[in-house]
Amino acid sequence: MFNYNNITPPPRVVSDYLDRAAKLFPDKIAFADSKNMLSYSELQRRSKQTAAALISRKLFKQSAAVFLDKSVECIIAFMGAAYSGNFYTVIDTKMPFARVKKIIDTLEPAIIITDHKNFAKAQEFAGRTEILCLEDTENIIIDEALIKSVTENIINLDVLYVLFTSGSTGTPKGVIIGHRSVIDYIEWAAETFNFNETQIFGNQAPFYFDNSVLDIYSTLRNAATMYIIPQSCFAFPVTLLNFIRDKNINTVFFVPTVLCRLANMNIIDKVDISCLKNILFAGEVMPAKQLNIWKKYLPDALYANLYGPTEITVDCTYYIVNREIADDEPVPIGYPCRNSNILILNQNDEEAKINEQGELCVRGTSLAYGYYNNPEKTAEVFVQNPLNKNYRELIYRTGDLVHYNLKGEIIYDGRKDFQVKHSGHRIELGEIETAVSSIKGVEFCCCLHENINDKLVLFYSGNLASNEIRKTLADMLPDYMLPNICEQLDKMPLNLNGKIDRAKLKARLKEF
Repeated sequence: MFNYNNITPPPRVVSDYLDRAAKLFPDKIAFADSKNMLSYSELQRRSKQTAAALISRKLFKQSAAVFLDKSVECIIAFMGAAYSGNFYTVIDTKMPFARVKKIIDTLEPAIIITDHKNFAKAQEFAGRTEILCLEDTENIIIDEALIKSVTENIINLDVLYVLFTSGSTGTPKGVIIGHRSVIDYIEWAAETFNFNETQIFGNQAPFYFDNSVLDIYSTLRNAATMYIIPQSCFAFPVTLLNFIRDKNINTVFFVPTVLCRLANMNIIDKVDISCLKNILFAGEVMPAKQLNIWKKYLPDALYANLYGPTEITVDCTYYIVNREIADDEPVPIGYPCRNSNILILNQNDEEAKINEQGELCVRGTSLAYGYYNNPEKTAEVFVQNPLNKNYRELIYRTGDLVHYNLKGEIIYDGRKDFQVKHSGHRIELGEIETAVSSIKGVEFCCCLHENINDKLVLFYSGNLASNEIRKTLADMLPDYMLPNICEQLDKMPLNLNGKIDRAKLKARLKEF
């Protein structure tokens, strides 16, 4: 086995990962989807052909919008942008046109990379922007000297990608991340979870969702293999388990909703998935009740709760589950990732004490450069560290409320904007959701505050009647935190990232 952790120093830019893997394992499958698979040598060749097409257009440090179905071709486009010194933005082909248009208007890409299948759709929003079809690059003769001359002019501070997240004003925000930040994160992940070339990743996260960064670049860094799990598998849980078994997947990084659905259906033991050794999760709160179901059926697997917004390069804290956690106890988000410094600041911008709630703030190489073409919003959350009066030191204010428990673990309490004032009391909606999630018979839940009539509205799915939930909660929460309305749903709405779609549920508040 080749020990990548003995290699120093780490790569300068992410294309170094691919070059190394292609040299050591040219014929090994790197990425596979339901239709195609690419070896490392094929990925390197196709990526350099794409890079050559961009270089021939005199593009350098420019934005390339990638408009492709989720597939191995996306990886070609990403690495083509990286080799050519440009940066990529993923635009989902199923995304509503209005949102695509907002992203394009903000990004003003220098080029759009697509394929023949999606070419006509890309024309609808491209305007005067040139469109490059990947198929048209397949016969390009690679000028290695030219590509080398370009990559030598890329530095690790250059931008690798801009991923767009939702914005409070309805305008998506483009988070700018550089090569160094990704490499720092991927090196940490490899050392923390002992990743190597035996890893077989099962990818769930959409490529416009930053959880996919761990899957993609950990695969490249370790010369591993990544299977893009077909979206259809997530609609049929047994099919998903069969896929994991058949591909011998040993590492997944899922949103908790996926893991919870499998746990709630009591089917984890119906298929032999003992191949699964690393179960990582992030993106939303993981209820301890469902985590304990997983631990019951796969007790020898490593479970890790990762936390972080897109603005800090995927994750800034992690918690490897190494103790018993009660069903009604929050799963810690743990400790800082290497080279990330976590500040928990109270309302006076002072460091919070044990059990004192404060806003989680981050500093380190993981920080994004801000929001693309949005200096005003950037200035709101990328701010001077209030604990440092002597020199410029930026921190990112996440808007998440946390506290240290007596064990020194960071506990996630909820969003600042999930803190509401109800009947004269300040309430964390996340605390109510943690309590509800622990109740047997509840599958998923989301608690919202209806401002006009000052009501707490609980949406949940499961087989319990609402009066049973309120009765159980009465022994867990003070009266003022009990939901005024408990609305049972046949199915909890999910967004494209697989998280609970709070926006859809908020739209229903006017009914109450």
